[in-house]
Amino acid sequence: MQRLAVYCGANSGNNPAYAATTILLGKAMAARGVDLVYGGGRLGLMGTIADTVLAEGGKVHGVIPEMLKDLEVAHTGVTELHIVPNMHERKARMTDLTDAFVALPGGVGTMDELFEAWSWNALGYHNKPFAILNIEGYWDALIAFLDTMAEQGFVSAERRKHLIVSDDVDDCLERLADACTTEAGSFKW
Repeated sequence: MQRLAVYCGANSGNNPAYAATTILLGKAMAARGVDLVYGGGRLGLMGTIADTVLAEGGKVHGVIPEMLKDLEVAHTGVTELHIVPNMHERKARMTDLTDAFVALPGGVGTMDELFEAWSWNALGYHNKPFAILNIEGYWDALIAFLDTMAEQGFVSAERRKHLIVSDDVDDCLERLADACTTEAGSFKW
């Protein structure tokens, strides 16, 4: 795994553990030589992960829609900033640039990005692994709902298992790296 797409909030949330764990992730990525691919913003957890990877000597590839750049929320200090016309192009470019995906706490945009990465994988558009870093139980309710989807037959048990869930930065990175070396694209719904 050479590049990891990190989906996370443009806000920092109410729990200081979110930013603290985001910093740990950024440091661990840089220590492993894993570049960051992210949404290109300078605010919230997005800014925290970018600033941390940069401070640790890592490379950061931001992808931001023109509209958000015009609102002056782009992080202009990243290694490479890709400006794209819209959100769809942002997600497509991030997918092209990365080897794997992880979602940290975030809002609707973070969920949209995670689910699109998962559905594109299911449809065979890519075979890259994806994970949730479940900081202090942030994703617990979503994880329970995903289990319900599998129990009710809308997602196969096998497909459900492909979403890596971890509450530990090193474990999450190791599992994603391991999954990058397996054939992740041959799943069944």
